[in-house]
This record gives sequence, structure tokens and C-alpha cells, in this order.
Amino acid sequence: MSRIESVVSRRSRYAAGPVRRLRHLGAWLGRAPWVLVSAFLALGVAATVSVVLWPDYVPWGVYAFVVVLSGLFLEPRLLLVVYIGLFLAMSILGAYLGELKPANTGAQIVTLAIMTLMLWLSHARAQLGVVGVSGESMLVDMRDRLRAQGELPPLPPSWRAEVALESAYGDGFAGDFVVASRSTDGATLEIALVDVSGKGREAGTRSLLLSGALGGLLGEMSEGRFLQSANNHLLRLRWDEGFATAVHVAVDLESGNFTIGYAGHPAAAQFAAGSGRWRMLSGGRGPLLGVIDHADYPRETGTIRRGDALVLYSDGVIEARDKTLVDGIDRMLGRAESFVRTGFEGLAQRLCDQAAAGLGDDRAVVTIWRT
Repeated sequence: MSRIESVVSRRSRYAAGPVRRLRHLGAWLGRAPWVLVSAFLALGVAATVSVVLWPDYVPWGVYAFVVVLSGLFLEPRLLLVVYIGLFLAMSILGAYLGELKPANTGAQIVTLAIMTLMLWLSHARAQLGVVGVSGESMLVDMRDRLRAQGELPPLPPSWRAEVALESAYGDGFAGDFVVASRSTDGATLEIALVDVSGKGREAGTRSLLLSGALGGLLGEMSEGRFLQSANNHLLRLRWDEGFATAVHVAVDLESGNFTIGYAGHPAAAQFAAGSGRWRMLSGGRGPLLGVIDHADYPRETGTIRRGDALVLYSDGVIEARDKTLVDGIDRMLGRAESFVRTGFEGLAQRLCDQAAAGLGDDRAVVTIWRT
């Protein structure tokens, strides 16, 4: 079984570990909520004692730390109990110290403002059924699942493939995604690159929903029916902005023959080792997904011979406000031509890095080549 390189955006790799650790800590502590409330009230008492013992060194703003920390883990009802206790502690402390350390009105106002903000955030999370950082952790898990669906299956020794995904402005979610599958007999590789309407976070939720559905269709439907089934699925969803573009390729890993179809998506590019040239595949054009009922999606056929390569990409790679699509395609092929001299490895990421849209749009590139 050969190695396969799946290149993930350098800028879209986020450290999910701290969020997950906080989630697990919050879940463990959540089994005894009043113990947690007592712990935060004890922190408030410790803050009060610290201000009394070291009035010249401990600021009033120490209460803000307790306010934020408790807001990360408590539901609104319990959080209100802690905040009432902290407010009473601040009031009693101000009266007790008197002239020794006059109350810092500005710090107290800021602390009360933070309390209000954290109560609002806690209430918003409670309406969604999540507490503390569990909501953020859920988003991290969803993002990781989206990326995992784009991981390519192992290929035979003579085949290589790469995937590169870049989100607009480095957001954690993108409107571009890839789903891939290899048949149970190992003879066929299917890859679909999909570009959901919108970009970055605004398209992220639609990508999450759609990637799961299309991932289930891939390999289960015949290659000629995949785009039709995807189109029907989007029509049933009835999204206000429910359209998407897609390119779907099915490659016979024994002969190198492939079929490819498009749903309003830019044409793929193929490199022929015999001529040493890139060419754009022109057939297999179909309408956008989720727009026209009973749409037809014809397919183009071709062959990937030894030394050949196939490149699928999203419109962010070739589109720019001050350039035509023809200019963008020529620019991409020029970049690809210069990279071919050093081999196809790393080509997907380099095309994403030098995309015409820059950081302003989602970009995705899939490269498949035969050695």
C-alpha cells in the first residue's frame, strides 16, 4: 500500500487541544455544579482577603478574573449566584477598607460590565443547550470532521494524490470541501470537489451539512448519477442560498481511464507527459447544483497515463476582480508549468498559495498523478 499525501492548509490549522481540554474539565466539574459554585465563591473570598492583606499590591480588578473564569463553566442560574456573591464581597470590602484603600470606581464598573456580558453569553449558550466552552469544542469537532472527509484513501504504488484547502482570510471554516472514496474492490477512485455559495464562515455551516450528505452518496451511486443525486439533495434542502458548484471524477486505477463531470464548476486541467503540455478539459458541462430540477450532467472521458496528472480546483484559484477567467486560467497553468520541472508533489498547495484571489476567497486544489 503506497503512501498518500493529504496537504492541509497551514493557515487553517488551529490548536484544538486547549479547547477540548477545557471542555473535558467543564464536563467533569459539571457533574457537581454546586461544588463548582463553591469553588468560584472561594476564589472570590480569596480575592477579597488578598485585597485586605495587600491593599497596595492587589488591584480591584482581581475580581474580573473570577468573573470571566466562572462565566466559562457555569450555566446562567448558577453564574448569577456567584456574581451576587462577588458583588456583595466587593461592596463589603469597599466599606471595610474605607480610607485605607478607596474603591476604584472605574474597576468596579468594568467588573460589573464584564458580569453583564458573561451572563449574556451564558444565556445564549444555554439556549443552544451547551454550557461553557462545550459549544466551541463542538465547532472544533465539526471542523475536524469536515477535514477528515477530505482525506484521500490509500492508493496503489503507481498513483499519487494531494489535497490542499485554504479558507478565506484564514477562517476555520470554508465553503470549499473535498470528499473522496475508493471502491470496495480498490479499482476505482472517486473524488468530488465542491464549492458552496459564499465563503469562509458564512458558508461553513452549509459545507458541513452538504459534505456529510455527498460523502454518503459517493461510491454508493453510479459515477454517472452522482451529480444528479447531489442536485436533487440540494433542491430538497430549499436553502435561500442553496446552490453549489462541483466537479466529480472517477478514475479506474488499473487502466487510468477516467470520467469527469461538472456542475457549474471550472474545467479541470490535465498534463500530458508525452507532449509536456497542460490542457483544459472542455466536456462534461452541467448547471449549478440546487438550481434546476431534473438537470442533466454529461461526462467527459479521458486517460491518465504514466507521467500524466489531473488538477481539480475551485474558482478562488483562478478568479480575481481585476482579471478575466481566461487570464486566471493562463496564470494557473503558467504556475503549474513552472512547478512540473520539480515534480507534482506539493503542486496542490503551491497553486493554493499563489491563487489569483489571494486571501480573499476560499481555495481548493486536488492533484492526481500517475508515476
